[in-house]
Amino acid sequence: MADEPALPTLGGARPSYRERVADALRAALVAGELRPGQVHSAPTLAARFGVSATPVREALLDLVKEGLLEPVPNKGFRVTEVTGRQLDEYTQIRALIEIPTTVGLAASADPAALEALRPVALEIVTAAAAGDLIGYIEADRRFHLGLLALAGNQYLVEVVGDLRKRSRLYGLNALVEHGLLDSSAEEHLELLDALLLRDAQLVQSIMTRHLVHVRGIWAE
Repeated sequence: MADEPALPTLGGARPSYRERVADALRAALVAGELRPGQVHSAPTLAARFGVSATPVREALLDLVKEGLLEPVPNKGFRVTEVTGRQLDEYTQIRALIEIPTTVGLAASADPAALEALRPVALEIVTAAAAGDLIGYIEADRRFHLGLLALAGNQYLVEVVGDLRKRSRLYGLNALVEHGLLDSSAEEHLELLDALLLRDAQLVQSIMTRHLVHVRGIWAE
């Protein structure tokens, strides 16, 4: 059995355990704390979360449905591999959805709603500077899905959210060590400023660069 990563202890009402465990596991996957090929058991992870094994097992099964894990009989759950081709395909789909949607927001988004995302963009920058991968990933998710939500299409948000879950950023640790994550973080503030300027061409340029940057992170 591979060593289990240190994961946060959970609190709150029991009905939220499953979702909160699943979110924490996704974050650990994205940050590379749970690596491809590793096998993890529900009881061991439950001990680290400080909850019973049942909600942890349910959360692990949710991640199986998302293609992030696969069951290993009598052992637990193995982290699945994401191939370069899959990452290219995820990036292509995200570009087809996110770039034109975000460009459209340059004309339609309420400036107050855009400004409301600035604290989240600053969280991303702060987390990158501190090397806080889990904080970076969570703030990045809230920023991008919150931005897309301004287009008023919840199904679009769900599709992109699913793609983000499936595309795990295995190179984040290396980028932190080399101080390269900061530039990707700063792009979120650049994007907000361009949207507030109503500069559709600049928005398209930043979003295209950002997605290329993200695919470069995966390549690491």
